[in-house]
Amino acid sequence: MSIPIIQQNKSDIKITRIGHSRLNNIDMENVGFGKVFSDHMFICHYENGEWQTPEIVPYGKIPLSPSFSAIHYGQAIFEGMKAYRGDNDEVLLFRPEENWKRMNHSASRLSMPEIPKSLFIDGLKALIDLDKAWIPQNDKGQLYIRPHMFATDEFIGVKASESYTFVIFTCPVSFYYKNPVKLLATKEYTRAAIGGMGNAKAAGNYAASLFPDKLAKNQGYDNVLWLDARLHQYIEECGTMNVFFVIDDVVVTPLPTGTILGGVTRDSVIKLLKDSYNTLGLNGIEIRRVSIYEIQDAYMQGTLREAFGTGTAATIAPIAKIGFGGKDMNLPEERPVSSWLYKQLYGIQTGKIYDPYEWVIML
Repeated sequence: MSIPIIQQNKSDIKITRIGHSRLNNIDMENVGFGKVFSDHMFICHYENGEWQTPEIVPYGKIPLSPSFSAIHYGQAIFEGMKAYRGDNDEVLLFRPEENWKRMNHSASRLSMPEIPKSLFIDGLKALIDLDKAWIPQNDKGQLYIRPHMFATDEFIGVKASESYTFVIFTCPVSFYYKNPVKLLATKEYTRAAIGGMGNAKAAGNYAASLFPDKLAKNQGYDNVLWLDARLHQYIEECGTMNVFFVIDDVVVTPLPTGTILGGVTRDSVIKLLKDSYNTLGLNGIEIRRVSIYEIQDAYMQGTLREAFGTGTAATIAPIAKIGFGGKDMNLPEERPVSSWLYKQLYGIQTGKIYDPYEWVIML
């Protein structure tokens, strides 16, 4: 049996290395998405009002009490990030501080403690540096990063927990969507309402989406295109992505009203479009309320040129079809805007294209 190696690094993160890496047993050509996990994980506990000494340990099970309050009252949040391998074998991170900010926004909404920037960023860097061999080559995938925090009070009673566990683990992944996406807009179910926690990356938001998503898949769609909870008319987001539409020569994306997740990829795409829409033959980008009926009208008039989603897992995912009211809108196969955005964004993320925004951090 291999013996773990324990060390302390300069950031006061206690590191226990795995005795023998599992990497040689993994077919990196067929990792899929979210099924294969790297050798180590970062873990830190919050107790008595303070963050304790962080650790990196071999990836594995975490002791679980059946009375953990996260199980009963849903105090659980997470983030999604990626590490990329550059052409010169360097490791690149894309806007990690934005994920830290969004995680703390989610924590605030769920009455959880703020994660210090140094704890988040230093832990992230130390973990990826330890497991960087797990990052696939760029044409084969990336290293997906999952920071998450959950409540650990052993208590049955409706109140905010006083103890928490913050964990980061990673997994090599290939493409989330291999083909253009088919979405179903529904009036029967809603993802979030104003005053709720739709703009937090909370586990409960995804739990609420699973049954409608199952129904959509049973009808041949990939995911649900969510509408607002009040009028069941205004488009919000897809279950895995923010959404954009190209109508005539303008790109339109829904206005955040407290019910839409503030996507890091969404924000990056908006910046790219604002700086480059003229080169794409566009007249601008509009961030506003978008009705599903406006999309239907544009489709009927032949002015709906493209639709696409944006997200860490999906990057830029073209939308092939939108179902609504028993009818399908089949979108054009030529997608010049989303194709250009994918090349630009992925090029920046992997260091192939100059990064004028200083979004990329090299480890």
